[in-house]
This record gives sequence, C-alpha cells and structure tokens, in this order.
Amino acid sequence: MGEAIFHFLPVAITWSITRKMGTSQVLGIILGITLVSPQLLNAYAVATTPAAEIPVWDFGFATVRMIGYQAQVIPAILAGFVLVYLERFFQKITPAIVSIIVVPFCSLVLSVLIAHTIVGPIGWAIGDWISKVVYAGLMNPFGWLFAGLFGLLYAPLVITGLHHMSNAIDSQLISSYGGTILWPMIALSNIAQGSAVLGFSFLTRKNERIQQVALPAAISCYLGVTEPALFGINLKYGFPIVCGMIGSSIAAMFSVGFGISAVSIGVGGLPGILSIFPQYWGLFLIAMLIAIVIPFALTVIWGQKHLSDEIRYGQAQPEKN
Repeated sequence: MGEAIFHFLPVAITWSITRKMGTSQVLGIILGITLVSPQLLNAYAVATTPAAEIPVWDFGFATVRMIGYQAQVIPAILAGFVLVYLERFFQKITPAIVSIIVVPFCSLVLSVLIAHTIVGPIGWAIGDWISKVVYAGLMNPFGWLFAGLFGLLYAPLVITGLHHMSNAIDSQLISSYGGTILWPMIALSNIAQGSAVLGFSFLTRKNERIQQVALPAAISCYLGVTEPALFGINLKYGFPIVCGMIGSSIAAMFSVGFGISAVSIGVGGLPGILSIFPQYWGLFLIAMLIAIVIPFALTVIWGQKHLSDEIRYGQAQPEKN
C-alpha cells in the first residue's frame, strides 16, 4: 500500500492539478505516469547508484538523466502546471476541426519534454543542494545546533518530497565513518509528528470524524510513514505540525549531542531503534521519549487554549450559565 501511494504520488498530483484547473484530467494522469515510468531509474535507487551507471538520454548536443520522480512533489506540481498552460495555449490557437488531435498531442509531448529536461533536474538540484548543506552542517563541532535545525525542518521537507535526498547523505556517512548520525534524527522526526497527532487525537477524542483519521495516522507515524499524518491532520490544522517540529528539533539535538549513530538506513519511527548501534540504545530510548512527550504536551496545551469546540467535539458546545 505504501508503494502504491507514494511511488505513484506524482500521478495523483498531476491529475489533481488538471482537475482543479479545469483541463483534461486524463492528460494529467498520463503525464504523472511518465514521471514514474519503469523505464526510468527509480528515485529511491538514485542515492545508491554510481553516477556513471545512471542511464541518460543522449541528444547529441546534451544528455538528460533518466530518473523517475517517485514520491516527488515539486517536480510533479511544476509539470502539472506546464501541461495546464500548454493545453490552454493550444486550445486557443488550434482550429476546432483538428483540436481533438493536435491539442492533446502537442500539450503532452511538450510537457513531458519540459518535465524531464527542465522541471525535474531543477527539483533534483534543489534536493542535492539541501543534501550538501546538511552534510556540512552535521560534520562540524557545532553539529548539534545544526541538528536542531534539521529536526525542525525535516517534516516540511517530507511535504515537498525532497527528504529522499537525505539517503545520499546517509550512504556517504555510512561509507566514510561506518555509521550515520542522520538516520536517527529522521526516525525521531517520525515519532514527533506521530506524537503531535496523538495529542490532537486526545484533544478531539469526542469528535468521531477526526478520530477516524487521527488514530491511524499516529500509528502510521510510529511505524515510519508520516505523510498521512502531515497531510491529514498536522498540516491541515497548523499547530500540530509546529509542535511536532519543536519536539523533533529537541530530540535531534540530544541525539547528535550524544553521538547516537545508526549502522544503516532502516525503518523509521519506533522500529528505528533496530538500526541503531546497540551501545546507543539506552540514549536513543531517551531521545524517543523526548520525541513522544514534548510534541504531545505542546499540542495538548496549545489546543486546549485555542482549538474551537466545533473541532474538539464535532459540534459547537452550548455556553455555560
């Protein structure tokens, strides 16, 4: 189910954009499929594939890497809007008698070309730049401060899809130092966002509609998949994602400050402890406790003061005399 949802996320994004903008939805679906075609190198495999082995299209005067965009948001959004405006343009200039052939063909061919030669590479360039900044920030005496920043911003990176580039940093750290201090922070961010959802679930425990989303989303976070929580609860209501980011930041500073390291990239969330070197299990349990308690407490405290009764109880509560 996870593969079906996130590996093919660009298809849903490009379809959604064409639907919202009132253009041909089937073209949006086709464009999304071209972004995750099995003919392309899977985005999840890019970090572990030597640069020389990445397939390319060779146009003679230039080459373009044949890379898929699984779970990528920004390239898919940009590609979707390119398709929308191309289709509108060709609809205006094409005679009605041939528009049924010319408009979809020209719109789709040009949008696919632009997606893979301009939009996609720009998205990967942004991700690569972020990876270099994170690597340089962690490998210095004040790495624990940078860890706080990384823990704070990792959840927003998940929203954009750029978080996949962190695998390249993890692979480099494992290769150079025999372990990675980055992966523990990612697992802690998963836990923190799950705890924020859990706090929100506690606040809205009498709202059955929200409970149907919140509880499964919290469990998903604790098992390493945060997207349902981020898009279903935390981002929608605002303050839970901020509370989760704060808890993640504090837990990340503790983790890097005590040198907690993982032997490899593994499952996030609570099972993430299985990837940690055994000598750090005790410290990582403390970090996990931080990532559970702080977001939960902050979410409950803020929500009790500011969350409306309509959201908390599913309906407005009568005023007390």
